[in-house]
Amino acid sequence: MAVKQLSVFMENKPGTLANLANVLAEANVDLKAMTVADTKDFGIARMIVDDTEKALIALSSAGQTAKVREVCGFKVPDQVGGLAKVLSLLGDNGISIEYMYAIVTSDSDKAHMIVRVDDNEAAEKILLDNGVELLDI
Repeated sequence: MAVKQLSVFMENKPGTLANLANVLAEANVDLKAMTVADTKDFGIARMIVDDTEKALIALSSAGQTAKVREVCGFKVPDQVGGLAKVLSLLGDNGISIEYMYAIVTSDSDKAHMIVRVDDNEAAEKILLDNGVELLDI
């Protein structure tokens, strides 16, 4: 039940991120989550959208370089230690996390998280075996 994430490579200059958001809006693609990492000259916007294929077409038409990658999404109790417990489950079972970010939702008692791990299938099995709810986006 891996989640599809778009990674968009972009120049680090004023207006680039706004342009990316506008391309998605004009294609009627709903942005569910986003994180941006940058260097001096370039950045990577990682995002979850409601229609990955439509977003890829729109981005490609706008001259953007984008790649789809499967990531692991899960819910944790929105309480002190909720995330720590789930991350410990993964770490204790040898799952390495490359990066992580949250999704804004209206779910008031759960936090929704995205992680890039070295083995999605193993991570999802560990989470499910321990009662952690996976995201289905």
